[in-house]
Amino acid sequence: MVTPPQPKRGDPDWLTLGQAAKFLGVAQSTIRKWSDQGRVPAFYTPGRHRRFLRSDLEAFVDRSGPGGLEDGPRVLVVDDNAELRALVRANLEREGYDVAEAGSADEALEVAAERTPALVLLDVVLPGIDGWQLLQRLQELHGAVPVIMFSGQVDATSAEVRQRGAKAFVGKPFDPQQLVDRARQLLPA
Repeated sequence: MVTPPQPKRGDPDWLTLGQAAKFLGVAQSTIRKWSDQGRVPAFYTPGRHRRFLRSDLEAFVDRSGPGGLEDGPRVLVVDDNAELRALVRANLEREGYDVAEAGSADEALEVAAERTPALVLLDVVLPGIDGWQLLQRLQELHGAVPVIMFSGQVDATSAEVRQRGAKAFVGKPFDPQQLVDRARQLLPA
């Protein structure tokens, strides 16, 4: 019987959960899910912390192919609040969506240029141009991408939201599951 290699503190071949997530460019919750599903092998320390072999992660990327790390449809979350983006991201990834984040309109346009999202969750109040202007730019560049607008400072009626090109509006504060439910209505995972 062959004993698998054991991680040693500071060994560059072994990565922590956070390092593995950064290596693959995904959230830690996504790595946990992939590990639980057996898609990415993990070693558990006596303290039940996961460790990943760099070579296993490289093999996973090779198996997934170019742009193949996506779980499901791409959802772009645009908000200048990083904590809110992380919370929404974790909830969406748990449902099987591939999530990208942006903290500004410029960043959102860059992310969308790399890969057109299937759905955008967009805050109305952003630094620079506002969410409504960004919605218009996204539609000019990428066609009729469904967008769910959200804000704590703006109130909008269903008619106004649709007239401006969005599919729905959610007021802040909101339960993240509310956004997931709206996303699922417009774009099943």
